[in-house]
Amino acid sequence: MTLPLPLRRRNYTSPMLPVTIVATVLNEVQDIARLVPSLLTQTPPAAEVVIVDGGSTDGTWEWLENAAREDPRLRAIRDESCNLKNCLGPIARGRNVAIEAAGSELIACADAGCTYAPDWLARLTAPLMDGTAEYALGGSCMDLTDPTIWDLASAHFFGVRLAIDKPAKSCTARSMAFRRELWSRIGGFPEQFFFGEDTLFDQKAREVTRPAFVERAKALYRPQYTLLTACRQLAGYAASDGVLGVRRPRLFRNGARCVLEIAALCALRWTFYPLLFVVALECWFAFRHDLIFLLRRGPLAVGARLLFSTLVPWIVAVNQVRGGITGTMKANRQNLQG
Repeated sequence: MTLPLPLRRRNYTSPMLPVTIVATVLNEVQDIARLVPSLLTQTPPAAEVVIVDGGSTDGTWEWLENAAREDPRLRAIRDESCNLKNCLGPIARGRNVAIEAAGSELIACADAGCTYAPDWLARLTAPLMDGTAEYALGGSCMDLTDPTIWDLASAHFFGVRLAIDKPAKSCTARSMAFRRELWSRIGGFPEQFFFGEDTLFDQKAREVTRPAFVERAKALYRPQYTLLTACRQLAGYAASDGVLGVRRPRLFRNGARCVLEIAALCALRWTFYPLLFVVALECWFAFRHDLIFLLRRGPLAVGARLLFSTLVPWIVAVNQVRGGITGTMKANRQNLQG
C-alpha cells in the first residue's frame, strides 16, 4: 500500500513539552485515512500518536499497521477488549488503554470521524504548557468541505458549531487535553457506560479543577448524516443521558416543548394563537445561533433545520425517559459491524 505523503518518515523537532495524542477506533476504514495524517502533521508535532483498535474487520487495522511502519510516531494497538462484545464501555476502555500506553505526561484526545487543523494541538495544549490549567477543552465544529444538508441541520443539537471561531464549551473528547496525573486521579474514563463517558469524565474533572476553554482548537467533524442517521444518533445520546442520569434540565426543557405542542394543537378548536406562539418558539430554538449561515446556504438548509429542530424534543424526551427506565443504550454502527 502506498501511503499519502503526510505519513512518510521525516525528522521532527518540537519546542513543546512532549504530548501524546490518543484515539480509539473500530471499523473506521472510511475515516482513518483522514484522521491519522491530520494528527501526524501537527505543528509543532506530537511526540506520539497512540491509536487503539477494538478489533476492526473492515480493513482499519491493516491500514494502521501499514501506516505505523511508515511513521514511528504512530503506535497502533489492537485490543479486542475495547469492543462492545467484551466491554460495556469500549470507547472509554480504548481511551484508557491508549493513555496507559502513552509515554507523555500531557494527553490530547482525538476522535474518528474528525480531522484536525495543523495548529490544533498547539492551541489545545497551550494552557497546559504554560501552567494555567491542567484540563482543556476545544469543542468541535462542522467540517464544511462537503457537509450533507442534515449535518448542517443537526449540528447545533449535537453541540457542534458551524464555524471554527464560534465560542464553544462542549466537553466532547473529540478535542480534549489534560495532564496524565489528572486522568489517574479521577479514575480515567468510566468503562461501564457505552455513550457519555466523556461527559462523566468532564464532571469528575470539574470537581477538582476548572477547564480552560480554548479558542480555535476545535475538531473538524464530518458525520455525513442523513435525516435517519442524525435522528438515530440523537436518540442514542439521549438514551445514554437517561441511563447516566445526567442533563435532566435538558429533559425537562424538551418535555415541556412536547407538552406545549400538544396543548396548542388541542386549542385549535377554539383559537390558533397558542399554535402561533409554539411556531415562533420553535423558530427561536431552530435559528437563534445559525440563522445567517443557514440563509446563505439556501432555503433547503433553513427548512431542514426547522424540521430537525421540531423533531428534537420528541426524540430527546422519549429516549431519555426510555434510557432511564430500561438502563440500556443502543450500539453504534461500528460495533454492529463484523
